[in-house]
Formats: sequence, structure tokens, C-alpha cells
Amino acid sequence: MDLVNAPLILDRIDDTLRSHPDRTAVVDLSTDVPVILTYDELSHLSNRCAARLLEFGVKEGEAVAYQLPSSWEFVVLSLALWRISAIPCPILPSLREREVKFIVESSGSRVLIVPDVFRKFSYSAASQVLKRDVDALQHVFIVDWQSRNSHSQTLGGLLSDKPLSSQELSLFRPQPSTYAQLLYTSGTTGEPKGVLHTHQTLASGLLAHIDTLSLSPADKVWVPSPLAHQTGFLYGMMLSLCIGTSAIVQAIWNVDGARKAIQDYGATFVQAAMPFLADLTKSADPPQGLRLFIATGAAIPRPLAHVARTVLDCNVVGAWGSTESCLVTVGHPDDAPDNLWGTDGQVIGGMAMRVVDDAGRVLPPGKEGNFQVKTPAMFVSYLHHPEWYNESFTPDGFFDTGDLARIDENGYMRMTGRKKDVINRGGEKIPVVELEDILYQNEALADAALVAMPDARLGERACLYAVVKPQYTAAGSLPSLEDICTFLQQRGVAKIYWPERLEVIPEMPRTASGKIQKVRLREDIREKLQQEELMAERK
Repeated sequence: MDLVNAPLILDRIDDTLRSHPDRTAVVDLSTDVPVILTYDELSHLSNRCAARLLEFGVKEGEAVAYQLPSSWEFVVLSLALWRISAIPCPILPSLREREVKFIVESSGSRVLIVPDVFRKFSYSAASQVLKRDVDALQHVFIVDWQSRNSHSQTLGGLLSDKPLSSQELSLFRPQPSTYAQLLYTSGTTGEPKGVLHTHQTLASGLLAHIDTLSLSPADKVWVPSPLAHQTGFLYGMMLSLCIGTSAIVQAIWNVDGARKAIQDYGATFVQAAMPFLADLTKSADPPQGLRLFIATGAAIPRPLAHVARTVLDCNVVGAWGSTESCLVTVGHPDDAPDNLWGTDGQVIGGMAMRVVDDAGRVLPPGKEGNFQVKTPAMFVSYLHHPEWYNESFTPDGFFDTGDLARIDENGYMRMTGRKKDVINRGGEKIPVVELEDILYQNEALADAALVAMPDARLGERACLYAVVKPQYTAAGSLPSLEDICTFLQQRGVAKIYWPERLEVIPEMPRTASGKIQKVRLREDIREKLQQEELMAERK
């Protein structure tokens, strides 16, 4: 397949619209009675939404921010933005004021779409504060999430009475080089990175994946991952539309919803982080009907994979990708078990990967080194930071992922660690440097270091090592984990980024140059967890 000139996802969607307008495009499980849209209904709604966005002055190449849970509204809005060559800038619903303000300001979004209330949080109240504080933000649309039992509601006023005509749509048709997505990913630079993809890069990544796994309209795609994450956006929502099948979206994770997606609506394929697989496997009545589960975010533990394959009666394979590169490696159901469950798979056709030493020399099979990739699905820029983009690539065009890996003699890759200190919690990367900067503002803390601690379900969780100021130690008023989390909450930090364990120590281990030796802290928490596990087994 010629990935460089792959047909755009919009072209594939329109092919299905012409040939199978009555085929189910979206099943939204977030309402009392699931909302079901055909391709024809999805097209009509997205065209009405596109018309309304134009009425509010949204222009080609302009980013539009939306913090919506996974839903039919999210799909309609994303497609509408593509129809007028605007840039979707989805925001995870779990993020709070501080992160959302940064994204809205950085993206330059004049338009923000949020639910009124979701999971007991008032997005409408938070968005009004944003509108007051962010000069560029002109329009906030509030979706009534409490009474959305059909697609007859107006998407917060974002549905025009008159959809765009075919002739009008042709005027705004995106080109391969048109920006198609702006996603913010946490890093170690002290601020989130705005990753820009084009319609061509996303199409290249998606079509390579479809070809590698032989996906077809016979598959139905279950999407438990947030649509605002690359896994849900590209490998859930857009994957289903690209192959002309149904996307079964689930806004709130629970096994009962998964069972409904799989057994009631026929989902056969899912790509999601390992915790989803673990929860399905441990359930009292594991749902039956999946054909393939692609587990991302961490290598699949062999015991979990073996049990999952048995109790779910489906193939389970690993994969690796990033927001920047899209998916680069994936396992194949026919692989031997050691390769299926002990690695992140082989490189996808049309892409390249390698492991090099610090001097850039390619290492022999089995040697750990810096993991680098090259793919036509690669992002094209970091918004406002071309220097970050340029620094990420080698002279011969490989993207340095910042990860450490091994590639064996048969081409199977296994991720072994990271050069930097991002913590991967169930597929979500925690921005360590940014959080440490905030923690240093806590008046009780003299020093703070966040490190990854191993976790059977999520792969990693965040552990905070802290040195408490002498006056607090002398007074016996050591901060608790709850105190730390309350402090972060008051500063608008999302709960998914809070530490889940606190270790108070007298001083930080440091190098001669003064840098904290986080490797020693990671070893310390790993040993503590092992000792606690042994003690629990003896009881």
C-alpha cells in the first residue's frame, strides 16, 4: 500500500455514505436508551453543525476546542470541523481548569464546546470562568448532558436549520496537507505539547493499521477509550468510519457497558489500554463476541494475556504508538505466545524502527537503546515550538521517541523504559516536571520527586517522594497524601495526575551535580511494594 498517497479518511466516509447510507455509523451508549445514527443521519447532522460553525466565523485552519465525553455529539462535531477544514482540538473530560485554560490559550480557540455537567463536575461554570480569563475565547456552547436521550437536541445551539449543500462543502474540502488534528500531550518540557497532524498523516497511519490487521466492514468497533485521546479518536471513531462500520462509544467505563457493546451491539474489535482488558478479564461474567483486542500503553503481562484469551475467547495482541507517530508496531494473532504477549509486536508495513546508542549507531538485536521510528503517519509540527519538532528528529529523518527498547532477531520490539520521567498510568502520561513545579509551591515541602511505581492493573502509578521542611517535621505536622491531593485539586490539577502514594524521606538521593537520582527512588518503591506483597501473602 502506498501510505504516502493514501486516500483521505473523509473520502472513505463519503464512499460509505453513497453506497450504504442506512448503515449504522454510531451507537452512543451514554444515554438511557442508546442513540443510533446511520451514515446518512451522521452526514446530515455534521453538515448542519458545519453550517453553524461557519455562521460563527470559524475559518479554515482555525482550531476549535471541545471537552466532550465520548458521544454522538463528539463524532458529529469532529466530522463537521473536517468538512470545513477547521482543526479539531479535543480536550480530555478529566482535565480541569488549569490544563484546559492552557490548551484554549495555546490553540487560540475562539470557540469552546462543553457539557453542562458530567460526572458531577460543572463544565459550564468552569467554562464561564475561562471565557472571562481568556481574551481570545469568544463563544462557549453548552451541551445539555442531563436530557440528551436522542439526537433531536441542538448540540448546544451548534446545529443550523439548514445543512451545507454539496456545492458549499466542496469549497471547503480539505487537502492532504490541511491540518486535521491538534492534540496536547503531556511531556517533560514543563508544558503540554500541541501535536499537529494533517489529513494525510492520519490517513496514512489508519490505513496501514487496517491493512495489517485485515479489518473490514464486517468488524464493529467498540470504543471505551476517550475520543479526545488519540487511541479513541483515530483508532476508534475514525477507524470505524474509515472501514464503513459502526463505532460503539462508551463515555463512562464499566463492564456492564462493555457487555452491552459486545453482546448487544456486536462489537468485534477494540484498541484500548491494558486496564480495560484487565477489568473485562476479572469480571464475573466476561462478555463474549470480541475477535481482536489490541492492548496499548504497556506490554501485556503474560498471565493476564493467557487468561484474557481464554475467558474472552478472542485474540489479544500488543502494540506501540504515540500521539506524534500514530501506531508503529502491532502484534498479529498468528504470532507465537511469547511474541504476542511479551513484546509490542513488529513494525507495520511502510514504517521503520530502530534502536541506537547515544552516538546514533544502530545496535544489534537484543541490545537496549534509544527507540527511533520513521513513518508517513508522523506529525508535522509542535504548535508554537518548531524547535522542539526539529530537536526530535535525527538528520536522516527518524523521530526519537525518548523511550528505550530492544528489537530481537525476528523484528519484535519490546519497550524497556524511558529516558525521561513521564509516568505512564494506564496509557495516560503524567507530566512529571509540570506537577513537580506545582508541588514545590506547597509550603510544607522542601523537595519533591514524582516517580513511577509498578501496578498490575495500570502498568504504573505515581508515587511522590517528599522532603518536609524542618518546622513541619518538628511540629509533627507531616502532610498526608490526602493533603497533597487537596493542594493539587485547589490548583486545578486533574485527578488522573495526582500521586497515589506518598513516601516522606529525610533527603533526596542526588548526583554530584545535584540532580535527583530517580532511578534509586524507583528501585526503592519497587522493593517496598515487593516486601508488602510478601507480607500480605504470609498473613
